[in-house]
Amino acid sequence: MNPNLNNPYYYHQNWHNEYQPYPIQQEYHLNDKTDFFYRQHAQLIFVLVHGSWVDPFFWHGITRELQKMGHIVHTPQLPGHGTDKDKNVNHEILTKQVVHYITSNKLNNIILVGHNLGGTVIQKVAEQLHDRIKRLVFWNAFVLNDGESLVDQYPAQAQKFLLGLAQQSTDNTIKLPFQYFRDVFVNLADLQTAQQIYSATTPEPATPLFEKLDLKTFYQLSIPRSFINLQEDTAVPAGENSGWYPYMASKLGVYRFIQGSGDHMSTAKLYSRRIAQLIISASRD
Repeated sequence: MNPNLNNPYYYHQNWHNEYQPYPIQQEYHLNDKTDFFYRQHAQLIFVLVHGSWVDPFFWHGITRELQKMGHIVHTPQLPGHGTDKDKNVNHEILTKQVVHYITSNKLNNIILVGHNLGGTVIQKVAEQLHDRIKRLVFWNAFVLNDGESLVDQYPAQAQKFLLGLAQQSTDNTIKLPFQYFRDVFVNLADLQTAQQIYSATTPEPATPLFEKLDLKTFYQLSIPRSFINLQEDTAVPAGENSGWYPYMASKLGVYRFIQGSGDHMSTAKLYSRRIAQLIISASRD
């Protein structure tokens, strides 16, 4: 096994020599099974749904930490992401893939977690598989009302920016400029780290961003739900009618609120244990 496997930049099981270990701040570590996050925890089954510009490897470090705690973790890939070059996808296609993954693996009593675009995907999955879901967890994830689109959650200036990027592409995708990505998605990272994470992103299919979703069925469901908010996450600008929290989170009605520190993408790579602990807090009984 490659000795660098635990490095946050060991992408897709292919080691990239230019990705050198980044000095990670020492954090609290689980020492034994008397630890708070082990005590009285039943084994949980997680299905983690990634968001835009990334693929399931986004969850790699977090998956490892949850597995160390004794939990089962599944990370399906959304169509049009990662190595899938077919960008002609919509929410129906994304949802169908996750539904198929859950049913074909005969998963029940799951904690369904969405990040970014994964939030709207788990809203639609819940409409079809509500009897298989124990709790929905939205981690800085899009939450829409019936008839809304993802782009509706942005301020007007940001909407025009994203639409312009899609129109400039030849295949209706959105590739974020590096400086925007660096300042907004990985704002806590140093430059080298930001460049390394950016190099692993792929152009995002634009159609799901602009689709108006029918969510009438979702808002008839009574599945318990949680919202995790990282305080330094600026991927969606905060405003009176935009932002993760409280704007989008409040659409969930009654929900468990968990807050931590981190940005939209680099914290998942560099502080996986921190995110895993927040997910456990959001998911446990």
